[in-house]
Amino acid sequence: MRVELRRGSLVLAVLGALREERYGYTLRQSLEEAGLPIDEGALYPLLRRLEAQGLLTSEWREDAKRTKRFYRLSSVGVETLAQLLGEWNAISESILRLTEKDK
Repeated sequence: MRVELRRGSLVLAVLGALREERYGYTLRQSLEEAGLPIDEGALYPLLRRLEAQGLLTSEWREDAKRTKRFYRLSSVGVETLAQLLGEWNAISESILRLTEKDK
């Protein structure tokens, strides 16, 4: 059950973290620091899928003598993030109301 909840929240977490431009390694670090570790084998396919959906843009750039792929939200990604955050907050409030009744 926890895996399903985590899987659904990772998209929101990745979009939220990419409000600032990042490359894969720094994105993984940010997610881990926030308590959401993710394997490379899960992160990079997710990034490719989000980019294919038009939610992210990316570009290859040289940084510290290495070429890295930098990701950021597209304009559609910004709108989608706002919508998902609204839905997340509404669901969270509903669950809190339900669980508070049981106390």
